[in-house]
Amino acid sequence: MTTLFIADLHLEDARPGATDAFLRFLQDEAAGAEALYILGDLFEAWVGDDDPSETGMQVAPALASLAAAGTAIAFIHGNRDFLLGHDYAARCGMRLLPDPSVIMLDGEPALIGHGDLYCVDDVGYQQFRAMTRSPQWRAQFLAQPLAARLAFAQQARQASKARYGELQQAGTAETITDVTPAAVEAVFQQSGIRRIIHGHTHRPAVHDHGDGRQRIVLGDWYGGAGRFLRADDTGLQLQAFALDD
Repeated sequence: MTTLFIADLHLEDARPGATDAFLRFLQDEAAGAEALYILGDLFEAWVGDDDPSETGMQVAPALASLAAAGTAIAFIHGNRDFLLGHDYAARCGMRLLPDPSVIMLDGEPALIGHGDLYCVDDVGYQQFRAMTRSPQWRAQFLAQPLAARLAFAQQARQASKARYGELQQAGTAETITDVTPAAVEAVFQQSGIRRIIHGHTHRPAVHDHGDGRQRIVLGDWYGGAGRFLRADDTGLQLQAFALDD
């Protein structure tokens, strides 16, 4: 049986080509798969389950059709779509999983998550993450009018781009926005699990951490390619296909 993993699609109305490619992926690549794990940032932004984007309206029935055909779909929040809730998940026919979660893969436990938890050197982001994941902040934010939430999301995106530009000028973007090696090593040591799968960093690779331990980083859906991880009886492989983004 086939299990698929994706992350960091960053779908939005401004990139209809990427959305079309994802819908084709669900119809073709994911058809007949035992499970599909979406490890965050399916959407570029999500301000609540009343999000008015055309993209969200297209994605929900497509995922629901895949789920109805027998593929188990699970979703872990990313840093862009952490407000995706149970209502929208139900429309998609997918389960919401905590970050991180343990699943069985290839006969062994694997730790899956978005990946931002491992970027501990990005102190400012970790503070923002802790604040926005609290139930109190979430409740207060979702109680605001839709227009206010959309404006906040736009401002947050602009601030994120500006901050990344500052990190690039300082020459620290590559390290700050990647995982902290010591944090990953601590997870391996504390969990005893030998395989970690995550996204977030947009740096697809298979890392050998020694002693049979492996970390697989999923790729994003930019740069003319849709990237995913396929796990089947032949093993685990990072794969890609062309898309018009």
